[in-house]
Order: sequence, then C-alpha cells, then structure tokens
Amino acid sequence: MGARGGREFLARLDSTKREVWYGGEKIEGNVSSHPVFRGIARSLAALYEMQASPDSRDSMTYTSPSSGDRVGLSFLQPKTKEDLVRRTRMMKAWADYSGGMLGRTPDYLNSSIMAMAAAEGFFGKEGTDFASRVRDYYEYVRENDLLLTHTLINPQVNRAVGPSKQADPFVAARVVEKTSEGVIVRGARMLATLPMADEIMVFPSTVVRSGQDDAPYSIAFALPVSAKGLKFICRETFSSDSKYDHPLASRFDEQDAVVVFDDVVVPWERVFILEDPEKANKVSEETSAIVFMAHQAAVREAAKAEFLAGLATLVAETIGADQFPHVQEKIAEILLTAESMKAFIRASEANASPNRWGLMTPDYVPINSARNLWPRVAPRFAEIVKQLGASGLMAIPPKEILASAERPDVDRFYQSKLLGAEERIGLFKLAWDAAGSSFGGRQDLYERFFFGDPVRMASAYYAWYDKEPYRERVRKLLARE
Repeated sequence: MGARGGREFLARLDSTKREVWYGGEKIEGNVSSHPVFRGIARSLAALYEMQASPDSRDSMTYTSPSSGDRVGLSFLQPKTKEDLVRRTRMMKAWADYSGGMLGRTPDYLNSSIMAMAAAEGFFGKEGTDFASRVRDYYEYVRENDLLLTHTLINPQVNRAVGPSKQADPFVAARVVEKTSEGVIVRGARMLATLPMADEIMVFPSTVVRSGQDDAPYSIAFALPVSAKGLKFICRETFSSDSKYDHPLASRFDEQDAVVVFDDVVVPWERVFILEDPEKANKVSEETSAIVFMAHQAAVREAAKAEFLAGLATLVAETIGADQFPHVQEKIAEILLTAESMKAFIRASEANASPNRWGLMTPDYVPINSARNLWPRVAPRFAEIVKQLGASGLMAIPPKEILASAERPDVDRFYQSKLLGAEERIGLFKLAWDAAGSSFGGRQDLYERFFFGDPVRMASAYYAWYDKEPYRERVRKLLARE
C-alpha cells in the first residue's frame, strides 16, 4: 500500500472497529464525523495528504527497501547525516502545520519502532523469536502506513507502592495467563493519546522494579485497536465546531484516554518483551528509541516556540505594546528558546554517529539537554502570552456578536492599532486558546510531563552526563603554579 493520503486515512479510520467511550456514550458509526474527533481527524488527514501531494511527495516519503512503494520518511532508518537532515525537514513540515500543538503526530512513534527494529538483537532471547517479531512489525506498520498510539504508565491509584503491591494487582495491565494462542492481559494503562489510531503499542514504564512480583507487568506488545476486550475511556473533549472561537482546540485536540485490557489476547507474534524487568527498563536506551523520539520531539518543540514567538509578537504589535522594553524582553525569551532548540537539533545532527545497531544516531548530549530544558521553559510562554494580552484576553465575545445589531459598537470598541475588531478578536481568541483555555491548560500540562517527571529526568541527566572533563579543568587550575 505505501504512504497514505488524507482520503485513505479517513476511510481506514471509519472502517476500523474500536470500543471508545466518551461520557456515557459508546461511540458508534464513523469516527471521523463524531464531534469529539472530527476536528483532529481532518488535521491528521491534512498531514497524510502532504505525502500524496506532488509538491511535497519527495520530501515526505522515500522508496521502501522491500516493496518499492513510497513510504513515510519518518520510517527511514538513517545511515548518513543527510538522512537525519531529511528526517528533520519532514518532521518540521508536519510540526509547522499545527504550530507544534500536536504532540503525537505519526512520526513520533514511527521513529520509535524504526529504531527498535534496527536493534532487533536487543529483543532476541534464546529459544524465542522476539527479534524477528519487532522487525516484522516495523515493516508491517511502514508498508501499511499505520497510525500508532502508545501507553506507558500505570493508573495513579497508589503511587507509594509498585503495581504488584496495589490492593488490586490487576489495576495495572499485566500478564494473566500464557496460552498457545498468545498472552492474556488484564488491567489498564494511561495515557493513550490519539485513540483514533490504527494500533496501540504497549511498552513498559522506565521504572519497572526488578523482581518476580513485578515481572508480569514487564511486557511490551502491540495490538490493533479493534482487538477484542480493548477499550478506550476518553477525557472531556476540548474540541469545538467553531474555528473562529476556538482556533486551536477545534483543529488539534488529540484526545487522551485510559486504555482498558479486559482479558485481551495478544498473539505471540505481537509480543516483544515478556516478564523481563531488566529488558523493560533498558529498552528505550539500549535501542536508541529514546534518542529518535526525543529528536522528533525537539523538532516539534522548535516549531512550537517559533509559532508562539510569532503569536506573542502579533499580539504586542496589534495593540501597540511592542515599543516597550519589558514587552520586547518577554518576546525575546521565546525567541531565545526557539533558537536554542534549533541549535540543539543542528548540533545533534552534526555530531551524529552510528549506534551499535548501525543507525546514524543524533548525538544524545544536545538532544537530552533539549528534552530536559523544554519542560522548564515551555510553561513560561503561556504566561508571557497572557501578560501581553492582559485584559484583552477577557474581552473576546463569541462569533455571533459579529452578526448582531451590536456590530457597530463591536467595530468601534474592539478595534486595535493594526486590526479591525473582527480580526483583533480572532487573534486574541487564538492567544487565549494557546495560553489560557482548557486546550491551553492541557498543552501546559502535556509539555511539563511529556517525557516524565522533570525532577526525576534532571536527576537521571545529572547521573548520566559526563562531568569529569569539567571537574578536571578545575583541578588543573587549582594545581597551576
């Protein structure tokens, strides 16, 4: 089949059966036309359509080594630095489409499974065929251009103890039984962003405790979302039909869900790690999957910083506040971050080298630095937008006022230095959606914890980073005559 276009994406979305619950409703019928999903469905279709467009086909796809079809470039296993640059350009095009607001575009998990397939030897285990399963799954996803979601963490029931010590040992998804058909899984995982995907990858949390009690929770597998017993419970939607009133939420609300495994049978060919805490804890790092996922995330974050820099600048200029030094300083903060993120990406590509599995891999030092810096600075951008918009972000009436008898007053009192009332209100609605609405609040939380708890990430970064050259430099200065 190869790379899909937008129509093919929507057709498969509507033809795939899945059990998705929103409130008290089990969603039936075409997912693409349901109010919760139609906005994001159209946005994803637009991304896929870039692959089919004659103008961007060459920059979005490459020739499959197995079928000869054109397949998505995010599946490319890079062998050269130029390959990495090609991947970056493709990912940036997708990220720019949403202003970096979509955290789970297909290239994120495509990057993960691509790296894992190259590292198939990591999964190999005597007497089993784990390695070939990962490689075969990657090729299956690539050749059919499947959209993946994934889930990593256990439900927040009692975080003081591990999954095996919960009052209910089947709260967290775990192995119940192994049969000739496959592995039976029961329990739940969070957080499955984009439940409209074709398949779900269930990979271990990076903090599975070693020991026999937690072994049943140390699993990695993949399933079609149509698997029997698989259910998605969605959060409240932030979407809207009005692109004027909710310009971001109406297009880019990805939706997040808790995924429930009601004695789901996972076929053996889809099991990649089984009851192996040591492998579960090492899989992301040993396969370089974390590097390629963080590379994709850094590209998206750079796009988001650029978008927010543009938004903050327009807000300030529109109301004539851009002349003030303290306003310029705030916008400069965002610009500095945008340039820093791009510099991290360029450095990671310039210093790339082959990993042990033969993939040209971005230098992890700048990429890991980027993924630790971003959750510390991203929340500040929303604060800046709110400071610049100030009370103007509260003075944004619904679209209907524009067609009412009050339009003359609206045109008089809502105009700005550079824009008429309708355009000014639209701009400020965009600013509010990015920084203060329910959608904006979800964006803030999402960026803070995109790769996990920032404090634990910083501790891991401290332990991982090679600080000895800097210590030695200090020792040499102290010892200098």
